[in-house]
Amino acid sequence: MTTLSNLTYIPFDESVFHPLIALPLPADADLFETADHCAALVIVLIETDDPATYTAICERLLHGLRHLRELCDADLPPHLIAQLIAGEKITSCVPECWQETALQVDYALALTQALLAGTLPPGVTKELTGLLHDMVWLLADFVKEPYITAH
Repeated sequence: MTTLSNLTYIPFDESVFHPLIALPLPADADLFETADHCAALVIVLIETDDPATYTAICERLLHGLRHLRELCDADLPPHLIAQLIAGEKITSCVPECWQETALQVDYALALTQALLAGTLPPGVTKELTGLLHDMVWLLADFVKEPYITAH
């Protein structure tokens, strides 16, 4: 086994939280922007140990997921459709039974609401936060998967 001496651990800087909390999601954010915003929030969420910051990020995430849910029922703008046109079918990052975006968002919303309630044991909260992180990241990747066939 080789040891790489040039790799260093960079401690997570909690000052990254504050811009995410302070900057609201733009009202006109599209599906991709909203999914990326939610993914950024869950990265910070999984890293924080401060209860107040955790709650603030969960509230922001809940807002972002609700916006994402609304976008699931809206028509896609032309610039997103252009990005989703596939030359060939790719293997999806989610299983066949989760191919509906709204269902994935509803699951993430439910997890976020359960975490925000603050009534779960600490071990369960940690595991569900990890699950939420993974679900939101999959969701962010899934909404950007090419699935529209060019005519």
